[in-house]
Amino acid sequence: MATMRAMVIRDFGGPEVFEEAELPIPEPGEGQVRLKVAATSYNPIESKIRAGFARLGPDFPAVLNSDVAGVVDRVGPGVQGFSEGDEVFACSGGIKGGQGALAEYTLANAALLAKKPSTLSLAESAVLPIGFITSWYAMCRATSVQAGQKVLVIGGTGGVGHVGVQLARSLGADVYATVSSDEKAQVVRDLGACPIDRRSENPEDYVAQYTEGQGFDLVFDTVGGESLDKAFLSARYEGNVSTVNARASHDLTPAHIRGLSIHLVMMLRSMLVGVDLEHYGQILTEAARLADAGQLRPVLDAQSFSVWDVAEAHQYAATGTTIGKISLTV
Repeated sequence: MATMRAMVIRDFGGPEVFEEAELPIPEPGEGQVRLKVAATSYNPIESKIRAGFARLGPDFPAVLNSDVAGVVDRVGPGVQGFSEGDEVFACSGGIKGGQGALAEYTLANAALLAKKPSTLSLAESAVLPIGFITSWYAMCRATSVQAGQKVLVIGGTGGVGHVGVQLARSLGADVYATVSSDEKAQVVRDLGACPIDRRSENPEDYVAQYTEGQGFDLVFDTVGGESLDKAFLSARYEGNVSTVNARASHDLTPAHIRGLSIHLVMMLRSMLVGVDLEHYGQILTEAARLADAGQLRPVLDAQSFSVWDVAEAHQYAATGTTIGKISLTV
């Protein structure tokens, strides 16, 4: 049986639990394609899965990572719209029931796939899926951002945040984003948004300065914890707050007083429960359109890694100094 290189974890723990292994090359089943993996990217959920804090991963030996870009290597029965040699990107695998992208080959449900943007490399395309689908859920599904609205993105240079800034811009919103350094402020400016220095400004300050005291139409919190509490103070009356991280205790009184609608975004839900899978491919097709139209570009951290050095990537991510996404290439 033909085998492939893969990085696996056999137990929960720190980055040191990653190890290289030889696994059988998988064969695509009904509705699946096999990808020759070119690249993936780091997402915080992978650290949580690795450490055992989020019991969402595949069975041991587990191959993690859901973001993937590569070349269709084999097409399974019943697949339409994709052929061998197609360059594609997807959010696929890396959670219960599916091998992830830390390997030379992986399988993907064809409904999850989209042709990669023609203007981006495979490595650049691989950093977009989770960030774009999450942002889409927050701004186009849970809420409906309209041209002329004011949108605040908390964590504007993070893996999700920098994509959310650009999606909101493409929808015609006036976009603001919190940052924690001068370097990050410049990144936000380059993306067409107004940076807000969270080190020196509080919600009362920037609500007064940028919204005439009214608050933002949508606050997209990509951080959680204290940032979600600040989101409640930043939204306008009967406005919206979307968050990707509600795993903490919060006093909802400010949200209650403002009559806010709070949306909890968990974009991996569709893969976990097996519903709405076709939305992934459709949303990523829109991401490709925006990228090719010059309205979406990935921000890659200055540090990139090989898939085979994924442990070092996790160690680096834990420093909290990253900007954009960490790329992992095969």
